[in-house]
This record gives sequence, C-alpha cells and structure tokens, in this order.
Amino acid sequence: MNAGLVFPENRLIWNGRRMRCALGKGGIRADKREGDGATPTGFYPFRRVFHRPDRLPFPECALPVDALTPADGWCDDPAHPDYNRFVTLPHPARCEHLWRDDGVYDLIVVLGHNDDPPKAGLGSAIFLHLAHPDFRPTEGCVALGLSDLLALLAAARPGDGLQISATANASGFDPLA
Repeated sequence: MNAGLVFPENRLIWNGRRMRCALGKGGIRADKREGDGATPTGFYPFRRVFHRPDRLPFPECALPVDALTPADGWCDDPAHPDYNRFVTLPHPARCEHLWRDDGVYDLIVVLGHNDDPPKAGLGSAIFLHLAHPDFRPTEGCVALGLSDLLALLAAARPGDGLQISATANASGFDPLA
C-alpha cells in the first residue's frame, strides 16, 4: 500500500515525487464539517476515478475509472439519504455538478472520506482533482497539476490513498526545492 503524504505547506509527496498541491480554504482540520472548506486529516483510500472523455484521454490507471457525463453529480445535502454519494442529476437534494466548465473536475479521484457509511454533516465530496492554474484553495479537496495527477494515477494501486497531515513537513526539506 502506498500513501501520498499531504502537508499544510501545500505539498504532496508520492513515491518520492514532490508535488505542489492546493488544499481547502479552511485549512487542514481533524474535525471536518460540511461547508467548512477544510481538508480533513487522516488516511483516505482512493475509491474510484472519473474523467471527462471530451477533454482528456482515458487515464493510465489500475483503479476503477468511469467517464463522466453531464448528468453526474455528488450529493452534499446532509439531510438526504444520498449524502456523500454519486448521483444522477437532476436530483431532489442539493448536489455538486461534476461536469464543470472550469476544468478542475476533468480528472477526479474519489477519496474514501466519510463514506463507510456516510455520517450527515461530517463532509462530502472530498476528492483529489485538478488544480486551478493559480493553485487557489479548494472547498476542502486536494488538487494537483495535470502532469502530477496523471503520474500519481499511473502508479496508484487499489488500497493506496492519501495521508493528510495538519502538521508541517517534519523532514525539514522543501518538497519542491
């Protein structure tokens, strides 16, 4: 099992590769709540991958991969039984649209956060996805540049995931130096 190490300095290390990442605008928190904009601490296995087939080729990956469609969404309504689940749109509850114009969801890795089973209000739609060009903060996800995310996926295996730490990189080196 491999774990990418995520640090609050917006750094991710995967198999020795050092990567810049964007994290939640609410920082990294152990007590994640829906809508707080925080990236949750802990280990989160990779569950599955989604990609936009109209924008990117099928990624080289040993994880389950599905092509997104305009009708794909993710329920982020804590009051609904589909909370923190993939759904088809339109949907009666509040949902995030996965087919986005800005490109950040052109490649998504679903992280196993609050999903076994989901508990209302403890956070939903925590993904590893593409960063905006300026690496601005996310709503709680971890985001990478395209080449880094593709490299991670090419090496990832079932059972691998991200270990997100609220503690600064203790090794003392700058992963991007």
